[in-house]
Amino acid sequence: MRCQDGKRVGGKEITAKMIISVASGKGGTGKTLVATSLALSLNNREPVRLLDCDVEEPNAHILLKPLFTRKQVVSIPIPRVDETKCTLCGKCAEVCVYNAIAVVGEKVLIFPELCHGCGACSYLCPEGAISEVGREVGVVEFGQSGGIEFVHGKLNIGEAMAPPVIRQVKMHINRGGVTIVDAPPGTSCPVTEAVKDTDFCVLVTEPTSFGLNDLTLAVDMVKRLNIPCGVVINRDGVGDRGVEEYCLKEGIPILLRIPLDIKIAKFYSRGITLVDGMPEWRESFARLFDSVKQIARKARRGKSE
Repeated sequence: MRCQDGKRVGGKEITAKMIISVASGKGGTGKTLVATSLALSLNNREPVRLLDCDVEEPNAHILLKPLFTRKQVVSIPIPRVDETKCTLCGKCAEVCVYNAIAVVGEKVLIFPELCHGCGACSYLCPEGAISEVGREVGVVEFGQSGGIEFVHGKLNIGEAMAPPVIRQVKMHINRGGVTIVDAPPGTSCPVTEAVKDTDFCVLVTEPTSFGLNDLTLAVDMVKRLNIPCGVVINRDGVGDRGVEEYCLKEGIPILLRIPLDIKIAKFYSRGITLVDGMPEWRESFARLFDSVKQIARKARRGKSE
Protein backbone atom coordinates (compact mmCIF):
# COMPACT_ATOMS: atom_id res chain seq x y z
CA MET A 1 0.00 0.00 0.00
CA ARG A 2 1.27 3.48 -0.87
CA CYS A 3 1.13 6.42 1.55
CA GLN A 4 1.69 9.17 -1.00
CA ASP A 5 -0.33 7.75 -3.88
CA GLY A 6 -4.04 7.32 -4.28
CA LYS A 7 -5.74 4.47 -2.45
CA ARG A 8 -9.31 3.30 -2.33
CA VAL A 9 -11.11 3.32 1.03
CA GLY A 10 -14.81 2.41 1.10
CA GLY A 11 -15.04 2.87 -2.67
CA LYS A 12 -13.60 6.41 -2.60
CA GLU A 13 -10.13 7.43 -3.79
CA ILE A 14 -8.07 8.78 -0.88
CA THR A 15 -4.65 10.42 -0.93
CA ALA A 16 -2.91 10.50 2.44
CA LYS A 17 0.56 11.12 3.79
CA MET A 18 0.41 8.49 6.55
CA ILE A 19 -2.39 6.44 8.05
CA ILE A 20 -1.61 4.80 11.39
CA SER A 21 -4.06 2.49 13.12
CA VAL A 22 -3.88 1.78 16.84
CA ALA A 23 -5.34 -1.57 17.86
CA SER A 24 -5.19 -4.24 20.55
CA GLY A 25 -6.40 -7.76 21.00
CA LYS A 26 -8.71 -6.75 23.85
CA GLY A 27 -10.24 -3.74 25.53
CA GLY A 28 -8.63 -1.86 28.40
CA THR A 29 -5.00 -2.11 27.30
CA GLY A 30 -4.54 1.63 26.76
CA LYS A 31 -5.22 1.88 23.04
CA THR A 32 -7.03 5.22 23.23
CA LEU A 33 -4.37 6.54 25.63
CA VAL A 34 -1.74 5.82 22.96
CA ALA A 35 -3.82 7.13 20.03
CA THR A 36 -4.66 10.46 21.68
CA SER A 37 -1.13 10.98 23.04
CA LEU A 38 0.34 10.28 19.60
CA ALA A 39 -2.02 12.79 17.98
CA LEU A 40 -1.18 15.48 20.53
CA SER A 41 2.56 14.87 20.20
CA LEU A 42 2.41 15.44 16.44
CA ASN A 43 0.11 18.46 16.62
CA ASN A 44 2.90 21.00 16.10
CA ARG A 45 4.78 18.88 13.55
CA GLU A 46 2.17 17.52 11.16
CA PRO A 47 -1.44 18.18 10.17
CA VAL A 48 -3.20 15.55 12.30
CA ARG A 49 -6.66 14.02 12.16
CA LEU A 50 -7.85 11.43 14.67
CA LEU A 51 -10.61 9.03 13.66
CA ASP A 52 -12.25 7.18 16.54
CA CYS A 53 -13.57 4.03 14.87
CA ASP A 54 -14.64 2.34 18.11
CA VAL A 55 -18.18 3.24 17.09
CA GLU A 56 -19.89 0.99 19.63
CA GLU A 57 -18.28 2.88 22.50
CA PRO A 58 -16.20 5.86 21.32
CA ASN A 59 -14.21 7.51 24.09
CA ALA A 60 -11.37 9.49 22.51
CA HIS A 61 -13.54 12.61 22.75
CA ILE A 62 -13.46 12.31 26.56
CA LEU A 63 -9.70 12.90 26.45
CA LEU A 64 -9.42 15.35 23.55
CA LYS A 65 -12.60 17.30 24.39
CA PRO A 66 -13.26 18.48 20.83
CA LEU A 67 -15.72 21.20 19.91
CA PHE A 68 -18.20 19.43 17.63
CA THR A 69 -19.38 21.44 14.66
CA ARG A 70 -21.53 19.09 12.58
CA LYS A 71 -22.87 15.55 12.25
CA GLN A 72 -23.77 13.23 9.42
CA VAL A 73 -26.31 10.42 9.46
CA VAL A 74 -25.11 6.97 8.38
CA SER A 75 -27.68 4.82 6.57
CA ILE A 76 -27.62 1.49 4.80
CA PRO A 77 -30.00 0.54 1.96
CA ILE A 78 -32.59 -2.08 2.86
CA PRO A 79 -35.14 -3.68 0.54
CA ARG A 80 -38.75 -2.56 0.11
CA VAL A 81 -41.10 -4.90 -1.74
CA ASP A 82 -43.80 -3.69 -4.15
CA GLU A 83 -46.50 -6.29 -3.52
CA THR A 84 -48.28 -5.36 -6.76
CA LYS A 85 -45.27 -6.61 -8.75
CA CYS A 86 -44.06 -9.42 -6.48
CA THR A 87 -44.91 -12.96 -7.64
CA LEU A 88 -43.56 -14.63 -4.46
CA CYS A 89 -40.99 -16.52 -6.53
CA GLY A 90 -38.55 -16.56 -3.60
CA LYS A 91 -35.51 -15.46 -5.60
CA CYS A 92 -34.77 -12.64 -3.13
CA ALA A 93 -34.67 -15.03 -0.18
CA GLU A 94 -32.55 -17.45 -2.17
CA VAL A 95 -29.82 -14.90 -2.97
CA CYS A 96 -29.71 -13.26 0.47
CA VAL A 97 -26.74 -14.83 2.26
CA TYR A 98 -27.65 -12.98 5.47
CA ASN A 99 -31.18 -14.45 5.75
CA ALA A 100 -32.65 -10.96 5.86
CA ILE A 101 -35.55 -11.92 3.57
CA ALA A 102 -37.99 -14.80 3.85
CA VAL A 103 -41.02 -15.72 1.74
CA VAL A 104 -43.66 -17.19 4.03
CA GLY A 105 -46.96 -18.15 2.47
CA GLU A 106 -48.32 -15.11 0.67
CA LYS A 107 -45.94 -12.66 2.36
CA VAL A 108 -42.36 -11.46 1.92
CA LEU A 109 -40.80 -10.74 5.31
CA ILE A 110 -37.91 -8.27 5.66
CA PHE A 111 -35.60 -8.37 8.70
CA PRO A 112 -33.83 -4.96 8.60
CA GLU A 113 -31.40 -5.73 11.43
CA LEU A 114 -29.95 -8.64 9.43
CA CYS A 115 -29.63 -6.74 6.15
CA HIS A 116 -26.11 -5.76 5.10
CA GLY A 117 -27.29 -3.52 2.27
CA CYS A 118 -25.52 -5.55 -0.44
CA GLY A 119 -28.29 -4.93 -3.00
CA ALA A 120 -28.38 -8.49 -4.38
CA CYS A 121 -32.14 -8.88 -3.84
CA SER A 122 -33.11 -5.74 -5.76
CA TYR A 123 -30.59 -6.42 -8.52
CA LEU A 124 -31.66 -10.03 -9.09
CA CYS A 125 -35.43 -9.72 -8.58
CA PRO A 126 -36.88 -10.95 -11.92
CA GLU A 127 -39.97 -8.75 -11.57
CA GLY A 128 -38.19 -5.55 -10.48
CA ALA A 129 -40.40 -5.58 -7.40
CA ILE A 130 -37.69 -4.59 -4.91
CA SER A 131 -36.40 -1.07 -4.38
CA GLU A 132 -34.13 0.21 -1.62
CA VAL A 133 -34.71 2.72 1.17
CA GLY A 134 -32.19 4.07 3.65
CA ARG A 135 -32.24 2.93 7.26
CA GLU A 136 -30.29 4.98 9.80
CA VAL A 137 -27.74 2.93 11.74
CA GLY A 138 -25.58 5.64 13.31
CA VAL A 139 -23.99 9.06 13.00
CA VAL A 140 -20.57 10.54 12.31
CA GLU A 141 -19.62 13.68 14.24
CA PHE A 142 -16.91 16.21 13.33
CA GLY A 143 -14.99 18.55 15.60
CA GLN A 144 -11.76 20.30 16.47
CA SER A 145 -9.48 19.89 19.47
CA GLY A 146 -6.78 22.55 19.34
CA GLY A 147 -5.07 21.89 16.02
CA ILE A 148 -6.34 18.31 15.79
CA GLU A 149 -9.22 17.51 13.47
CA PHE A 150 -11.47 14.95 15.14
CA VAL A 151 -14.00 12.54 13.68
CA HIS A 152 -15.85 9.76 15.45
CA GLY A 153 -18.76 7.45 14.72
CA LYS A 154 -21.59 6.39 17.00
CA LEU A 155 -23.56 3.24 16.27
CA ASN A 156 -27.22 3.49 17.20
CA ILE A 157 -28.27 1.51 20.26
CA GLY A 158 -29.56 -1.91 19.31
CA GLU A 159 -27.71 -2.07 15.98
CA ALA A 160 -25.56 -5.13 15.41
CA MET A 161 -23.31 -4.02 12.55
CA ALA A 162 -20.51 -1.54 13.20
CA PRO A 163 -18.63 -1.74 9.84
CA PRO A 164 -20.99 0.59 7.87
CA VAL A 165 -20.40 3.38 10.42
CA ILE A 166 -16.66 2.65 10.53
CA ARG A 167 -16.45 2.86 6.74
CA GLN A 168 -18.17 6.25 6.84
CA VAL A 169 -15.72 7.52 9.48
CA LYS A 170 -12.78 6.37 7.35
CA MET A 171 -14.07 8.32 4.38
CA HIS A 172 -12.63 11.35 6.22
CA ILE A 173 -8.99 10.32 6.20
CA ASN A 174 -6.68 13.35 6.13
CA ARG A 175 -5.52 13.79 2.55
CA GLY A 176 -2.49 15.93 3.31
CA GLY A 177 -1.23 14.93 6.72
CA VAL A 178 -1.27 12.18 9.33
CA THR A 179 -4.40 10.19 10.16
CA ILE A 180 -4.56 8.18 13.37
CA VAL A 181 -7.27 5.52 13.47
CA ASP A 182 -8.33 4.44 16.96
CA ALA A 183 -9.67 0.95 16.28
CA PRO A 184 -12.22 -1.04 18.29
CA PRO A 185 -10.93 -3.69 20.71
CA GLY A 186 -10.57 -7.33 19.73
CA THR A 187 -9.90 -8.90 16.32
CA SER A 188 -13.39 -9.24 14.86
CA CYS A 189 -14.96 -7.65 11.75
CA PRO A 190 -15.15 -4.06 13.14
CA VAL A 191 -11.42 -4.13 13.96
CA THR A 192 -10.51 -5.50 10.54
CA GLU A 193 -12.62 -2.78 8.89
CA ALA A 194 -10.86 -0.08 10.93
CA VAL A 195 -7.31 -1.38 10.43
CA LYS A 196 -7.36 -2.36 6.75
CA ASP A 197 -5.91 0.11 4.23
CA THR A 198 -3.68 1.70 6.89
CA ASP A 199 0.07 2.05 6.44
CA PHE A 200 1.06 0.81 9.89
CA CYS A 201 -0.64 -0.71 12.92
CA VAL A 202 0.48 0.06 16.46
CA LEU A 203 -0.55 -2.85 18.68
CA VAL A 204 -0.99 -1.97 22.35
CA THR A 205 -0.61 -4.79 24.85
CA GLU A 206 0.33 -5.48 28.45
CA PRO A 207 3.02 -7.89 29.71
CA THR A 208 0.72 -10.62 31.02
CA SER A 209 -0.38 -14.02 29.77
CA PHE A 210 -3.74 -12.56 28.76
CA GLY A 211 -2.00 -9.71 26.97
CA LEU A 212 0.24 -12.12 25.09
CA ASN A 213 -2.67 -14.30 24.02
CA ASP A 214 -4.58 -11.33 22.61
CA LEU A 215 -1.45 -9.87 21.02
CA THR A 216 -0.83 -13.06 19.04
CA LEU A 217 -4.38 -12.86 17.67
CA ALA A 218 -3.90 -9.21 16.71
CA VAL A 219 -0.56 -9.92 15.03
CA ASP A 220 -2.15 -12.71 13.01
CA MET A 221 -4.86 -10.27 11.90
CA VAL A 222 -2.47 -7.58 10.65
CA LYS A 223 -0.28 -10.17 8.93
CA ARG A 224 -3.31 -11.41 7.01
CA LEU A 225 -4.02 -7.80 6.05
CA ASN A 226 -0.36 -7.39 5.01
CA ILE A 227 0.15 -4.38 7.29
CA PRO A 228 3.47 -3.79 9.12
CA CYS A 229 3.13 -3.51 12.88
CA GLY A 230 4.94 -2.68 16.08
CA VAL A 231 4.11 -3.04 19.76
CA VAL A 232 3.59 -0.61 22.62
CA ILE A 233 3.80 -2.30 26.02
CA ASN A 234 1.53 -0.54 28.50
CA ARG A 235 1.75 -1.11 32.27
CA ASP A 236 5.33 -2.23 31.79
CA GLY A 237 6.79 -3.74 34.94
CA VAL A 238 4.02 -6.19 35.80
CA GLY A 239 3.59 -9.76 34.60
CA ASP A 240 6.43 -11.57 32.86
CA ARG A 241 8.67 -11.44 29.79
CA GLY A 242 6.38 -13.45 27.57
CA VAL A 243 5.43 -10.51 25.36
CA GLU A 244 9.06 -9.44 24.90
CA GLU A 245 10.14 -12.98 24.00
CA TYR A 246 7.28 -13.32 21.53
CA CYS A 247 8.15 -10.01 19.84
CA LEU A 248 11.81 -11.01 19.60
CA LYS A 249 10.90 -14.38 18.10
CA GLU A 250 8.52 -12.83 15.54
CA GLY A 251 10.77 -9.87 14.70
CA ILE A 252 8.20 -7.33 15.87
CA PRO A 253 9.70 -4.05 17.14
CA ILE A 254 8.78 -2.80 20.59
CA LEU A 255 8.16 0.89 19.89
CA LEU A 256 7.48 2.19 23.39
CA ARG A 257 7.11 1.08 26.99
CA ILE A 258 4.69 2.86 29.32
CA PRO A 259 5.23 1.89 32.96
CA LEU A 260 2.58 0.96 35.48
CA ASP A 261 2.36 4.37 37.16
CA ILE A 262 -0.36 5.56 39.53
CA LYS A 263 0.09 9.12 38.21
CA ILE A 264 -0.85 8.01 34.68
CA ALA A 265 -3.91 6.19 36.00
CA LYS A 266 -5.03 9.25 37.98
CA PHE A 267 -4.72 11.54 34.98
CA TYR A 268 -6.59 9.09 32.76
CA SER A 269 -9.41 8.70 35.28
CA ARG A 270 -9.88 12.48 35.15
CA GLY A 271 -9.99 12.54 31.34
CA ILE A 272 -6.48 13.96 30.98
CA THR A 273 -4.20 12.54 28.29
CA LEU A 274 -0.78 11.19 29.13
CA VAL A 275 1.10 13.95 27.30
CA ASP A 276 -1.04 16.71 28.82
CA GLY A 277 -0.63 15.37 32.33
CA MET A 278 3.04 14.46 31.90
CA PRO A 279 4.49 16.62 29.06
CA GLU A 280 7.81 14.77 29.15
CA TRP A 281 6.08 11.97 27.22
CA ARG A 282 5.57 14.14 24.13
CA GLU A 283 9.08 13.49 22.87
CA SER A 284 8.67 9.74 23.43
CA PHE A 285 5.56 9.65 21.25
CA ALA A 286 7.21 11.85 18.64
CA ARG A 287 10.06 9.32 18.46
CA LEU A 288 7.48 6.53 18.20
CA PHE A 289 6.04 8.27 15.13
CA ASP A 290 9.50 8.59 13.57
CA SER A 291 10.06 4.85 14.09
CA VAL A 292 6.67 4.03 12.59
CA LYS A 293 7.39 6.19 9.54
CA GLN A 294 10.76 4.54 9.00
CA ILE A 295 9.39 0.99 9.30
CA ALA A 296 6.43 1.77 7.03
CA ARG A 297 8.70 3.21 4.35
CA LYS A 298 10.96 0.16 4.52
CA ALA A 299 7.98 -2.17 4.23
CA ARG A 300 6.69 -0.15 1.28
CA ARG A 301 10.01 -0.40 -0.53
CA GLY A 302 10.04 -4.16 0.10
CA LYS A 303 6.62 -4.55 -1.50
CA SER A 304 7.63 -2.58 -4.58
CA GLU A 305 10.77 -4.64 -5.24
